[in-house]
Amino acid sequence: MKIVFYGSSILSSYWNGAATYYRGLLRSMAARGHEIVFCEPDAYGRQENRDINPPSWANVHVWSADDAGLAGALDLARGADVVVKASGVGVFDAELERMVLERADPRALVVYWDVDAPATLDRLAMDPNDPLRQLLPRYDMVLTYGGGQPVIDKFTGLGVRYCEPVYNALDPEEHFPVPPDPRFECDLAFVGNRLPDREARVEEFFLNPAAALAEQRFLLGGSGWEDRELPSSIRLLGHVSTRDHNPLNATALAVLNVTRESMARNGWSPPTRLFEVAGAGGCLITDQWQGIELFLKPDEEVLVARDGNDVAEHLRALDRGRATRIGQQALARIRSEHTYERRAQQVDRLLSTARSAKLERRVAS
Repeated sequence: MKIVFYGSSILSSYWNGAATYYRGLLRSMAARGHEIVFCEPDAYGRQENRDINPPSWANVHVWSADDAGLAGALDLARGADVVVKASGVGVFDAELERMVLERADPRALVVYWDVDAPATLDRLAMDPNDPLRQLLPRYDMVLTYGGGQPVIDKFTGLGVRYCEPVYNALDPEEHFPVPPDPRFECDLAFVGNRLPDREARVEEFFLNPAAALAEQRFLLGGSGWEDRELPSSIRLLGHVSTRDHNPLNATALAVLNVTRESMARNGWSPPTRLFEVAGAGGCLITDQWQGIELFLKPDEEVLVARDGNDVAEHLRALDRGRATRIGQQALARIRSEHTYERRAQQVDRLLSTARSAKLERRVAS
């Protein structure tokens, strides 16, 4: 099938945490024989901060963030078998949500793919007049980055025909063990952009333990932290390119995941960080969220912290030997059960079944 996908970016992870999700999933879909066209806007400095060149497995169309660029991008929807509008493109989202439904071939499957379902659902709950409320039931299905049954129930409650999570996973071609890199030597590393619904949790789970453990070494990566007052035990990295994720995850004694408040509240949304760290054989400490045990076993494949005090206790008790054992066990589990190849099988099945059913309904009518 020809799949035209409107998303934020696969070329750049700059202010774009969905990049690795798109890359892993769409590469695996291409490997299953699908033609991938990815449409991303030239916005937010992402094209100036690319992590990868245009890949061989996708035709990447970068469109100018103006009316003419939007019109050209929408023209690509014609003739597609599947048209996907992802949430959070960043520019012209409202127009894309409406116009992909109008431009797609009547026989095409049109999918809304929400890579931040909790934020979307919060937005819709606060605004009963949000145009997306009327548009969602017109899509053939909604796929989500995560969220489990609570998110499925909320979307179907809005009149969505069908909703299913397609969780994050490991891309073994991108995330794998590498030798340690002296640049990233530390006891605990955290990489995440400074966002309003994350900052308080970063303070609790990272900044407070760093202040309490002044003798240990902490690394903070991500954009937006430059003007934040930090404990002296923290070294600021700034934006961390995806090419540095493997060495960072393989070098730090432990890597911290801090889930955004909306994600933690809904649960069942394994973050990219979980799979990236496990894929590099790193030891992950994560804040507590519902469903973690479906992906990694607490205390054996991941360390779970209820608060900053738990993070500090984990670090006090952790040595290189135990960290290595946890990382290796996590790597084995993720490679066995949670790869993008498996996710692509799921999506392939969903799209094929839904498109066949849609064509049959058109013939019958």
